[in-house]
Amino acid sequence: MTTSTIVLLGILVVALVYLVTIYNHLVNLKHGVSKAWSNIEVLLKQRHDELPKLVEVCKQYMGYEQETLERVMQARSQVATAQQAHDVKALGAAEGMLRMGLGQLFAVAEDYPDLKANENFRHLQQRISGLENAIADRREYYNESVNRNNVRIQQFPDVIVARLFGFGPFELLQFSAAETADVDIKALFGR
Repeated sequence: MTTSTIVLLGILVVALVYLVTIYNHLVNLKHGVSKAWSNIEVLLKQRHDELPKLVEVCKQYMGYEQETLERVMQARSQVATAQQAHDVKALGAAEGMLRMGLGQLFAVAEDYPDLKANENFRHLQQRISGLENAIADRREYYNESVNRNNVRIQQFPDVIVARLFGFGPFELLQFSAAETADVDIKALFGR
């Protein structure tokens, strides 16, 4: 073998190792997004299981607030449908509706001292509030994972490997304008 052949072979080996390194990093990012999504799904499932219990406790006290309870259950159903379809955009909109419904439910509960004193209600309210906070944390982690993936597959030379092997972007989990708008506390408690 000549020196130029050895040099050329060395360059090819280095290039191949570099491409394998890029590929492996892209695989790692892709699975990081999947892992972050799975973490959100676990919390959504837990909250999904707790909401009917909360509504049942509330029904015992809030006979005149059926519309509020129905809104929460309808939003719960929309979240589940979007989650099963892996539709990040629809999940964001449904989450906004559910959070607004829960906010209204908890605000309306203020008018029912017996409900507020109920141990089951307090436990479920704390549990759901804790799950809401955990979902918000996981959503932030998911969006960060998506952002890292999406930036990396657009950077050179990673874009070449990404296109060659079909790595694509993921959608950020964003919420509706209604959820990010200021909450009118006076309207919620002006009952």
